Amino acid sequence: MEIETYLRKDYITNLVREGKRLDGRGFDECRDIEIEKDYVGEKACGSALVRLGDTKVLVGISLDVGEPYSDAPEEGVMTVSTELRPLASPSFEAGPPGGEAIEIARVVDRGIRESKAIETGKLFIEEDKVWIVFVDIHALDQGGNMIDASGIASIAALLNTRMPRYEDGQIIRGEWNGKLPVTCVPVPCTSVKIGDSILIDPSLDEEYAMDARLTVATTDTINAMQKGGQGTLKEDEVLSAIDLSFERGKEIRKIIQSL
Repeated sequence: MEIETYLRKDYITNLVREGKRLDGRGFDECRDIEIEKDYVGEKACGSALVRLGDTKVLVGISLDVGEPYSDAPEEGVMTVSTELRPLASPSFEAGPPGGEAIEIARVVDRGIRESKAIETGKLFIEEDKVWIVFVDIHALDQGGNMIDASGIASIAALLNTRMPRYEDGQIIRGEWNGKLPVTCVPVPCTSVKIGDSILIDPSLDEEYAMDARLTVATTDTINAMQKGGQGTLKEDEVLSAIDLSFERGKEIRKIIQSL
């Protein structure tokens, strides 16, 4: 397996050195994206299925009532978790979340949280009671760039999330009381460095070959950044990745908002 991975990395690296990508895209081109909101209907408060090239991710949103954080007693809470199903990739294993699943959840969480996409102040119910928003990410097919697919599916699902009715200290499941207060659409965009080139939206083969990775979550500004991989990025490479993220983020945001 190590020899196979090395040969794959070497082939992709040489291809990029020639100015080409395995699937024929330009370095600044993303794969086709499809977004289906409310994918599981009223079984979840909100949901969305995203296909990004060969990558497929389903996100479900649920709400419950719980205690706020002590440093924000009148604000609701959001929590993000990721399940990398073994059926999605031979490299995924059943059991507790591993490093990759934890990283995906943290990057998605940071982009949404730092953009203040959810008006958490409107999730306050009463003293010591707030709405908790659970964002559950399920990997269905791993074709590369799971971070972007997960982040796009998460914000698409949040935009379509319904608030359950809450009366006399009880949640009335299946009855709704308006939409989750979402104010903006943060979009994560990931670029990788292979050799001396920066490529946006890496395929799985390109992730095997990458030296470094940079994910930038944007609205009208930069909300969060996350670097991955063992290699380094020069200042001009970081700036190039940021520019690509703004351009691609704007395109994806239009698709999400049109749903």
